[in-house]
Amino acid sequence: MSEHSNESTTLDESHPAAEEVQSDPEEGAMAQESPKNSAAEIPVTSNGQLEDSHEHSFNRDLKRSLPVGLGLSETKITSHGFDSTKEGVVEAGPFPGARAQQKSGPVVLADEVKNPAMEKLELVRKWSLNTYKCTRQIISEKLGRGSRTVDLELEAQIDILRDNKKKYENILKLAQTLSTQLFQMVHTQRQLGDAFADLSLKSLELHEEFGYNADTQKLLAKNGETLLGAINFFIASVNTLVNKTIEDTLLTVKQYESARIEYDAYRTDLEELNLGPRDANTLPKIEQSQQLFQVHKEKYDKMRNDVSIKLKFLEENKVKVLHNQLVLFHNAIAAYFAGNQKQLEQTLKQFHIKLKTPGADAPSWLEEQ
Repeated sequence: MSEHSNESTTLDESHPAAEEVQSDPEEGAMAQESPKNSAAEIPVTSNGQLEDSHEHSFNRDLKRSLPVGLGLSETKITSHGFDSTKEGVVEAGPFPGARAQQKSGPVVLADEVKNPAMEKLELVRKWSLNTYKCTRQIISEKLGRGSRTVDLELEAQIDILRDNKKKYENILKLAQTLSTQLFQMVHTQRQLGDAFADLSLKSLELHEEFGYNADTQKLLAKNGETLLGAINFFIASVNTLVNKTIEDTLLTVKQYESARIEYDAYRTDLEELNLGPRDANTLPKIEQSQQLFQVHKEKYDKMRNDVSIKLKFLEENKVKVLHNQLVLFHNAIAAYFAGNQKQLEQTLKQFHIKLKTPGADAPSWLEEQ
């Protein structure tokens, strides 16, 4: 009994001593620097319980010893009596410093996630609706029930262009036929000249006669090759004009016509809605139809302007190209049938035409090595 009382007395005496230790500023500084020292100096009452003031002081010292800004959680340690079956309970919560940092940072709003399948479905829906309206417009125009927007001046220019394209294609076809026939004639003349030359060597009695004919046929073949080069150059230039330049312009015309059909389709749709009743259900539809009509009207005006510009440039380019090619064709044909070899060669030099000699494209045996 005496020993027990002495121990209690010692514990009671240590209580004020612990309070003095906490009140000492030097001891408090050491407690902030070393959490272990603070934990070692926790006073205990006579019944085995921690004092509340010291418990709070320990928690405060522990929080001060932790580095601020690492996103740690606030930790609160609660100690129960020795007779309790539970040990220390640790309660975790967000650290105050971390809360401040999270609130002060910029707030980033994530974009709404779009579903690719829904986007494709919406595109298909718009395409189907546009196709339906355009098809209905085309059918109504063919049946004479629907109205059509017409630019008389532009439509006349387009009709002339299409008619000229057909005529140029016919000229191109005939020129290609002439080139093929001339090539066969030149080939025959060359063979005939070789045959006359061979007979002039073997027939002594008719040596001069066969020789004259051989020279004549070879000269005709040479002039024919020169004329063939001029005709092929004419064909290449007209082919570029018809199948590239004019075709590109007609492609723009097709886009213009498609834009015109869309414009008329949405214009008709808007007119039908305006003729109907105006209430809470129809007003949003009318407004949406007005917006779509304005979009297709701008597209139609843009395509009409593009077609007008291309037709103007095409006309200027066509005049320049055909003027040079027609002069070339006339001079070459006239010089060939007049037998004026110098004039024929001068015509080719004037238009910078170089004749390809037979076998010139084939690589030599040195290049093949």
